[in-house]
Formats: sequence, structure tokens, C-alpha cells
Amino acid sequence: MTRGSRIARWSVLVLLLALVALPAHGVDKQGKQAIRQLGHFSQSVATRYWIANPDQAPEALRGRFQAAHDAAARGVRGALAAPPSVVGDRFNRDVTGLPQNEESVAACRSRPNVVLGSTNDYRGLLDPLENFTGWHLSLNGGRSVTNEGLLPPVQIGGADVPSGGDPVSVADAGCRLYGGSLNYDPVDPFHRPNGVGVYRSNPATLAGCPGGADPACWPTRRAVAIAEPGHFLDKEWIHVGRSGAAGNVVWATYSDFTIDDAAPLGFTRAEIFAVRCTADLASCTDPIPISVDDQDVQFSDVTVGPDGRTYITWAQILGELEQTPQTFVVKLRVAEPGSTTFGPERVVHTEDLAIPFDGDLHANDFRIATYPKHEVRIVGGQPRVYVVWDACRARPLDTVCEESVVKLRTSDNLGATWSAPRRISPAVGEHYFPTISSDQAGGRIAVAWFTNRFDRIFHNRQDVELVTLNPATGAVLRSQRLTSPSNEPEADPLLGGVFIGDYIEVFAHRGTAWVHYNANYTRLRLLGEGFPVAQQDNYLAIRSL
Repeated sequence: MTRGSRIARWSVLVLLLALVALPAHGVDKQGKQAIRQLGHFSQSVATRYWIANPDQAPEALRGRFQAAHDAAARGVRGALAAPPSVVGDRFNRDVTGLPQNEESVAACRSRPNVVLGSTNDYRGLLDPLENFTGWHLSLNGGRSVTNEGLLPPVQIGGADVPSGGDPVSVADAGCRLYGGSLNYDPVDPFHRPNGVGVYRSNPATLAGCPGGADPACWPTRRAVAIAEPGHFLDKEWIHVGRSGAAGNVVWATYSDFTIDDAAPLGFTRAEIFAVRCTADLASCTDPIPISVDDQDVQFSDVTVGPDGRTYITWAQILGELEQTPQTFVVKLRVAEPGSTTFGPERVVHTEDLAIPFDGDLHANDFRIATYPKHEVRIVGGQPRVYVVWDACRARPLDTVCEESVVKLRTSDNLGATWSAPRRISPAVGEHYFPTISSDQAGGRIAVAWFTNRFDRIFHNRQDVELVTLNPATGAVLRSQRLTSPSNEPEADPLLGGVFIGDYIEVFAHRGTAWVHYNANYTRLRLLGEGFPVAQQDNYLAIRSL
């Protein structure tokens, strides 16, 4: 069979499966379009939309999302237990049994006892303002949660627009704390005002505020980017640092989707943009185009390097809009210290066996796609860029990912040339959701990811693995399994095995790594009803490098 005929047969099969998956009734034109769109956009957008519009969710999830919608509308009934004792590294005070996923984390380098984590927090379903981005503060190095809550709304066009997930946590050199979030209307995210919110606070304020979505917890906040009509801003990332003559700055990057309800996937173009703001968020630049010639992109990452330069990576997706086998082209652009002008586009790697959008690991059902992340440190007096990403070793039918690995490339000349790709994960099992952090005060680099290599028969149950890299050679010096027993990712009673987020995060400082991830170890009654069952929570592992 030729490749073309094989693709044609598989396209017909995918279409048939998609038609079967669509609800049989009660889905209007906008609902069908949202199902197509939500395959590419952030998972928080998908789940919030389907819980707000349960009749438009895929049939397998409609009953669960309808129940969650009804529970949120009436408020929690039944008694909720007191916060359970912490199971392992659990990093929240949730008593509702609602999920948390898509974790970010940062520790203050000047005060490492201060740790800020963030999540997609489904307790937002019970928030009257429908905020969805959770924050979790520790003042004892991450061993327990001092206070937590939800990022409040930001103003867009004179209206309060709630936080909507895609959380990011960062801290500057003075231990000022920042959060990043999408902000949109969960009922109709693609046709109503939306943007990217950035929030600023400090440890004392977060520790002493009422928590929840109280605006007093985050007294400084703004929409740093606002979508034009017919556009949706997605998958933001933020970073803070000192950049030459500009001083301390905040950078935010994001994907800007051109929405077209008549298009096969609901959008016709996606571009990466960046904005730079003053540290106090008082002013920001206009959006700066980054992926100038790319038609389909996602997953930007931004770093203010120790050299003061600004580094942005992203993935260009070839084949998705054309509905052909997908290739991810990982790219980089760099701005000089203090500058908002970026240099030429550099290709980090062309990944022909990327984990594609609408693809799956062979033994799991959750949404996943290749997501590159990067870090920068000074090696031999020069900045070295490290880029990690996950990719399949085999991809049957162009959508089933088998034996995925984590790869690494480095550059010592701002991306002009790159080292040969190096596999840094074991050869057995799937390894996915890589995250990287440089211990700038120590001599190591931390990389973490999910792995199913300890489930030797089915490659389904997952663990979190942390490896220590030699910055000079990229060699793996140490590997640590952070979880035991292995987690069952399908266990959550609301999400099942469909959503675990798009990323986890590691942060490294002075020989310590904080790894923020999700698992289903704690048993709680869902919204006070039924029996205590295993459900999804965020966990924080603290380990020596």
C-alpha cells in the first residue's frame, strides 16, 4: 500500500471515529465547531467549555460534565470533610475531590523557603466569578501549604474576565511573585473578549490574604495582551529577570489564533507574539510578532537569560491544518539585553515523529502533544541554550505514539548551530511532558518528565522521573524516581483519563529541585457525595540534585 493510500484510509477512519464521538443530538453548529477547535487549544479551555456546555461535550464525557455543571449551579451539597492528612507530597487543601492539573512552580532564589505553585484548579467551578487558575503558597520550602486560592479576574474592555488556566508561577530576585493565566469567558471563549493576564504580589500579602479569588491577594494585575475580535489568545508563558538597560522586566509570550467557524479545525492561523512589561506591570509594549512566517504554531516558552538576553522558543506545526501527518519544527529567536527587537529565526530541530495533536500514547487516552521547553546558563563564559522535547520512536497510523523519548540539543552561539540530538531518557517505556531548569547557584541542570517505564507490561501507569545533567556535557549524572507506587492516570472520577494538563514543571536552586506534578493518590468524596475515591491532585516533590 502506498503512503498516500494509507493516509487516505486512515483519514476516512478518523472521520468515522470523530462522527461517532460527536453527541447524537443537542449540539448546535457552534458546539460542533468547538469540539474541532478544542483539539489544539489548552485543556483548561476545553474542560471549562464542556462543563459550561455539557450537551456539547464528547459523548463519553457528557454525563460527568453535566453532573459537574449541575453541582456548580446548585453549590456543594453534603458535608465536606476537613482537609485530609497529606498523602506523600500533596500540595493543596482541597476537600471537594475536584481535580488539579497543569502544574507550574517557582521558589524565591533569595528566600528559598518561599515556594509558589499554580494549577488548573477545578474548584473554580464553585467560584461565583468562575475563576479557574489556582495558586498555592508555601513558606517552609514547599513542605506544606500556607495559603491558596484562585487568580481573580482582570479587566478587558471594561469588564471583569475570569482567570481560565494555563498557570505560570515565577519569582524575581527580590522575591516578588508573579502569576500568568489565560482570561476568557468559559461559556463562549472564542467569540467574547479574552486575553493574557499577569499578576503580581509578595509572600506576606499572599500569606495573610483571605485566599479564594479575593482580589486583595493579587493587588497588581492586568491584561498584558488583549485579543482582537475574531481571535483567541492561548498557552501563555511568562518570565521575569534583569535585561540590560531595561532593568527588571516581565516578558509574556502566547499563541494568537485567528478563529474561523467555517474552517475544518475552527481556525485558519496561529502566531506567537510577545509583550514586555515593566516589573510593576505599569506599562507594556504592544504585541511583538515572533513566528512571523509560520501559519500554525503552539507552545511558546520565554526566558530572560543570565546574560540579560531574552530567549523564545516555540513549535511550528506542519500538516495539522492540511490534516496530513504532522511534523513539529522547534524554533528559537533571541533579543539582545534591553532590546525588544529579536534576531533571526533559528531552527532547533525538525521532529518528524512528534507526538501530534489529536494523537495518543499507545496505552493512554489523555490529550498530549510534543511540547518543547528551554533553559539558558553560562558555560565557559558564554550563554548555552538547552532545549528539551518529547517525540515518538514509532508512530503507527501517524497518530499512535510508541516508546516516546525525551531529547536534548544545545547551542553555544544563540542558535546558529546545534549539538546533535541526544536522548536523555531511558530506552524502555514512554517518557513525556519534559521540563527543564538550571540551578544557576549550583553546578547542575534538572530535567523531569512523566514516564510509564515502571509499568513493564502495559505502559499505562505513570511515574515522575527527575534526572540531573552535567551542564558542560549534557550527560545524565543521576536519575531519581519520585513516585511510588505508580499512579493510575485514569482514576479521577470527573476527568477519567482524558485530561492531565499539558505540562508539569521543575525548578532548581542550590542543589534542590522542586517538581510540581499531578497524580491520583488521595481518596476523597467527590463534592461530598458517594465514597472516598482516588482523585486528581497536585503534588510537590522536593529532592536533592
